[in-house]
Amino acid sequence: MSAAYVPLAHGFAPELDRWNARAPWQEMSACTARQVEAALTAGRLGKRDLLALLSPAAVPYLEQVARRAHAETLRVFGRSVQLFTPLYLANHCANRCLYCGFNARRDIDRRMLTFAEVEAEAETIAATGLRRILALTGDMPGKTGPAYLAACVEALNRHFPSVGIEVPPMSMEEYALIVQAGADSVTIFQETYNRELYLTLHPAGPKRDFAFRLDAPERAALGGMRGVNLGALLGLDDWRRDIFFTALHAEFLSKRYPHLEVSVSLPRLRPCGERPDSLEERAFTPQPVSDRAFVQALVALRCFLPQIGITLSTREPAGLRDKLVPLGVTRVSAGVSTVVGGHTQTAPASDPQFEISDPRSVPEMADALLQAGFQPVFADWLLPGLGQRAA
Repeated sequence: MSAAYVPLAHGFAPELDRWNARAPWQEMSACTARQVEAALTAGRLGKRDLLALLSPAAVPYLEQVARRAHAETLRVFGRSVQLFTPLYLANHCANRCLYCGFNARRDIDRRMLTFAEVEAEAETIAATGLRRILALTGDMPGKTGPAYLAACVEALNRHFPSVGIEVPPMSMEEYALIVQAGADSVTIFQETYNRELYLTLHPAGPKRDFAFRLDAPERAALGGMRGVNLGALLGLDDWRRDIFFTALHAEFLSKRYPHLEVSVSLPRLRPCGERPDSLEERAFTPQPVSDRAFVQALVALRCFLPQIGITLSTREPAGLRDKLVPLGVTRVSAGVSTVVGGHTQTAPASDPQFEISDPRSVPEMADALLQAGFQPVFADWLLPGLGQRAA
């Protein structure tokens, strides 16, 4: 998107700027145990309660926060957990994101599925019982723009009642085209809400436009998407800062579009193969997020926004995912491949976008949920002609 993009006048940017000016991370650092205790007993948490639960002062109270998160999850969602898997359509990319395996400067095998290969991947995934799918591409408008994506969504819609997309941000009209083709949700990660760091992490390519990306979830809602999934890539900036702004963004969309199904993912930075040797790459220093910090982010988010969905991907190891499900998770991936053509033998696999940590198949993931006392949900609605409703 060109620099001529004018941000939405009623979008999230003004809210982001207002809170940035107030430097909430300084308020987090100054939080006291009394503020944490007040947040734990509040009926409905406000933004300052969220700051308290994300603060260092909340660490000794992590077990109490986790208990509240568990109770809120059961109250709103019961014991159901949705299953889905990603399907990588292409890895061609013009961006030079310093943390991504699809970085344009990386010498990797670039692939783009034909429509016949999309059908084959869909048939293989559908045979596992999954009825939710997330279609992903790199950012190469000349190859995988809206026309290609719409055709792929139409093919996937013949196999799955719920087709989501995780693709480069588009205009409202382009989102409407994808909705017409059969998509019902969009996943768009801001990566980091730190504008200055964002520019450093994205030195070249269309993704460098922070404002265009920030408004994408709202444009998707205006284009007719039923669901929007947000997230920051934890490990790029201070995790407390990015989780706080992710939560504010989700709350903003929930209030402005009450009909919209807003959810949040918690992706943590993972290895993505050897990075290109450049001054840009050498200047990038990840900020590791410990398991304890990751748990604190999850439970604070759940307590602040009891009604939103929370997705936990295979970036996290099996043992940790199993322990975190009761604390707020409502959607997990299974049978995952992060390569183009990774679900079939008909399409030779390409290089992965990142390394996964939980390789469990769909039956194994479903069984793990059942063993933990949760109900794996394959679909909570079906389109005519797609068989019996599954649960």
